[in-house]
Amino acid sequence: MTPNTSFIQATGLNRTFQMGQTRVQALAGLDLSVEAGSFWALMGPSGSGKSTLLYLMGGLDRPTAGTIVVDGQTLTALDENALAVYRRRTVGFVFQSFNLVPSLSALENVAFPMRFARVPRRERFQRAQALLQRVGLADRMYHKPTELSGGQQQRVAIARSLVNEPSLILADEPTGNLDSSSGHSIMQLLAELHAGGRTVVVVTHDPRMANYATDTVHMLDGRIVEESEYQAALVAGD
Repeated sequence: MTPNTSFIQATGLNRTFQMGQTRVQALAGLDLSVEAGSFWALMGPSGSGKSTLLYLMGGLDRPTAGTIVVDGQTLTALDENALAVYRRRTVGFVFQSFNLVPSLSALENVAFPMRFARVPRRERFQRAQALLQRVGLADRMYHKPTELSGGQQQRVAIARSLVNEPSLILADEPTGNLDSSSGHSIMQLLAELHAGGRTVVVVTHDPRMANYATDTVHMLDGRIVEESEYQAALVAGD
């Protein structure tokens, strides 16, 4: 795929949830186009739909209406088995809560997803070691999550997201549980992954992320809005 080509194309995305007697519209006819090799920061208050959009990009959820195409694959047309293959081959996920297995070492946490791709054990651990070195944790490979700082745990999570060489990195509030210094180092690491050619989409409340992104998108009530409308809504909310 050549640069400046649409890598993610969403058209008329709607997502509604039934919460008891209440119908909640998380996305309201959203359209967007993400270029290959770009770094998007999705910003918006809680409930704006940004995480829902991220999960649709990652094939973790399906829209109520509309279509989403990623790297030529129409996700809305894939069955569950095909979506699982898409997630394994195309997407690397990074979550706010790290989602590490507490009983496993950093090395084992990174190597674990490769079992599902049937990578031989020796190769799994060789690749996991190389990835932990890449994120600056060569001296923490055999530590369990409880023996690591929040920033170190997030670095393990990022290393794990890279095991299958994904072309798309999706991060949901990756600095949300970190102090300022650790958050800054995670932003730099995501920027390095982007510089290496990956498409990166980050959901964030941290305005510093805009310094690393090629595109900053503001969301309100399930829509993409202009920054002026977004700022006005924030002021009104205060």
